[in-house]
Amino acid sequence: MQTVNIHEAKTQLSRLIALASQGEPFVIAKAGKPLVKVTAIKTEEARRACRLGFARGMMKVPDDFDRMGGDELAFLFAGGGA
Repeated sequence: MQTVNIHEAKTQLSRLIALASQGEPFVIAKAGKPLVKVTAIKTEEARRACRLGFARGMMKVPDDFDRMGGDELAFLFAGGGA
C-alpha cells in the first residue's frame, strides 16, 4: 500500500483517487506518521452484484430434495452402520 505525505497527496489527488477507485488504497501521512487510509466506497451497483439468488434459474432442485437419502439417514441415526 502506497504512503504519501500531505503535500504530495494535494498535488497528486486526482491520480491517487483514480488508483483508490481501482482497488489500490493509499495512506496519507504527516511527518512520516500515518493519518488516514483512503479506499474506494462500494457503490449500490457493486452491492447488488452480490445479492442472494444470483444463480436463480441456473439449476434445478428436485421436488423430493427434502426426502433424498431419508432411509439411509434414518438407518444411521438409529445406530446402524457404526
